[in-house]
Amino acid sequence: MLRGSIPLGRLFGISIRLNYTWFIIFALVTWSLSADYYPLAFDEWSWSTSLIAGIITSLLFFGSVLAHELMHSIVAQKLGITVPSITLFIFGGVAQISEEPKTPKDELRIALAGPLTSIALGFVFWAILYWLGPHSQFIEGVSWWLCWINLSLAVFNLIPGFPLDGGRVLRSVLWWRNQNLRRATKIASNIGRGVGYLFIFGGIFLIFQGLWINGLLLALIGWFLENTAQGSYQQVALLDMLYGHTAQEVMIRDCPAINPELTVDTLVNEHALTTGRRCFPVTTDGRVSGLITLHDIRAIPRPLWATKKVSDVMTPFANLKSVSPDDELSTVLRVLTEEDINQVLVVNNGDIAGIIGRDNLLSFIKLRGELGA
Repeated sequence: MLRGSIPLGRLFGISIRLNYTWFIIFALVTWSLSADYYPLAFDEWSWSTSLIAGIITSLLFFGSVLAHELMHSIVAQKLGITVPSITLFIFGGVAQISEEPKTPKDELRIALAGPLTSIALGFVFWAILYWLGPHSQFIEGVSWWLCWINLSLAVFNLIPGFPLDGGRVLRSVLWWRNQNLRRATKIASNIGRGVGYLFIFGGIFLIFQGLWINGLLLALIGWFLENTAQGSYQQVALLDMLYGHTAQEVMIRDCPAINPELTVDTLVNEHALTTGRRCFPVTTDGRVSGLITLHDIRAIPRPLWATKKVSDVMTPFANLKSVSPDDELSTVLRVLTEEDINQVLVVNNGDIAGIIGRDNLLSFIKLRGELGA
């Protein structure tokens, strides 16, 4: 999930969020339409009419972007893949899909859902233009731009460079041919990085031609594509490295339980400082009742440490994310990332089997990388 996002609600069980950077692109698109496109296309319009048309067009455009991402997400959900959220931001929209598709066919279906939605929306706005445009210049102007931009969005996304939809289509074909997701991702990502560099150089060229805004936006899009393509491959390579390994291989088994009646002061002085541990399972009658971390402790003012009990500060077990010893490390990584936590309990039939911190997982990954295993 992109940080600094405003929750707007939920659609089809998916959280819809608005990143603060979205306001930048919304303002730019609205200004471009209101001050450039509409005054040139309809010179008899007043400034207020152009501004209203610009705002409405921008909102419908980003609604179209949301529909594009939402269709990706709905298809992914139908295929059993969790989609926690969709975030609109400066470069458009991004769906947070929790895992890679299971087959090349699934990848193809998810990838094509977005562009097909944009094409369908393009024809919807063309139909509005055809039927209602002759009766209203306002509807004509808005529907024509939205028709053109949705069809352009579909074409742009079908460029065969990962992580664009066309790159995902290419990856699905390569994956189907060689039966190797990591290799297919590497090829598609390299093409995506190449596309990103072309956009960057194209943007620089436009800047030297005096088209500062267009050039800067194109260069930024290229930079984003290049970085995302590289990051996407690294993520797949990482998951491939974790494949077949389970939580019990990495977890720390020596997890001394803490009594919930201990004061925070006692916990810090007799356990945290003497052992160097950053988190402690809390048990009641031999069963896990919660977890207390240094983050929880820091949230309590120092003068209250002598009176506050562990049970007052800990995170209850019902609110904790846990994994089982047989869960794959890719699952552990997803839990740590999605929940933005630094450790996760490993629980077996209600008993603590161990604990995995981010540092344990990173050490495992680093060691395998160094050994080439």
